[in-house]
This record gives sequence, structure tokens and C-alpha cells, in this order.
Amino acid sequence: MEKRKSSQDEPFNFWSGIFFGLGFVAFIDEAVFHQLLHWHHFYDKSTTSIGLISDGIFHAFSWFATVVALFMLADIRKRKVWDAKSWSGAAILGAGVFQLYDGIIQHKIMRLHQIRYVAEVIYYDIVWNVIAGCMIVIGLVLLIRKRPTKPKKKAGEV
Repeated sequence: MEKRKSSQDEPFNFWSGIFFGLGFVAFIDEAVFHQLLHWHHFYDKSTTSIGLISDGIFHAFSWFATVVALFMLADIRKRKVWDAKSWSGAAILGAGVFQLYDGIIQHKIMRLHQIRYVAEVIYYDIVWNVIAGCMIVIGLVLLIRKRPTKPKKKAGEV
């Protein structure tokens, strides 16, 4: 017997997806751009040692968000109230919001680091923020689209 979803379950689907998307994209950012490509550290206004420490804290944050999201996901799946479409939309939205926050707040306003230290960083900024915007739009579209809650009545049914 499948449990019926209630409006109380919607925030759990939403926040689990948000935390997962945020943690996952932060992990990808840290692993790819910080560790593999060596383009920057989370905090580039000091020594390399401080940059590595800031990367470690950022990495811990991304894993904490991901693990919390997965515990929440396990709970909503156990209670049989998981809505894969809403969860996926929220995950993509969370990833996009984090990336846009990183691109605008951390890169440009706080100047903690740049995507890459090159003469024409604007091209990297544009691509970074456009991808973030696309993720936000895709996530919102998935969240806004609603499946019909009641089956349509056939002609002649009461």
C-alpha cells in the first residue's frame, strides 16, 4: 500500500533536492577547478597554504550538504513520499543557485577568487553564469510543471 503524498511532504522533497544540488555542484567545483585544474583556491587572497585550508573547509561543506540531502532523501523514500520530478528540479535549481552565487558574489563582489587567472576572465565569467542561469531555469520549469492531481473524467461520467 503506497502512502498518499501530502503538502507537508513537499518541503522535504524540495530541501533535500536543494541541498543535494548545492553540495554536488560545490563538490564538482572544488574537485575539478581547485584540485584537478589548479585554477584557483576557495580563498586566493593569502598564501597557498591558506588557500588549501580554505579548499578543505569548502570541501567539507559540500560533503556535509550532500550527506544531509541523502539522509533526507532516504527518509522520504522510506515514507514513500518521494517525488522524483520535484526533487530533480530542486537539485538542478540548488546547483544553479550555488553556481550563480559563486560567480557573482564570491568572484565579483567579494573577490575571494576568480574562475581562472587569465587576461580575459570575462569569457569564463559569462560561461559560468550562463550555465548557472540555465540550471536555474531548468530547475524552475521542473518544479513549476504540475502533473494533474485528479484523473480527467471521461464523457458521460459523473
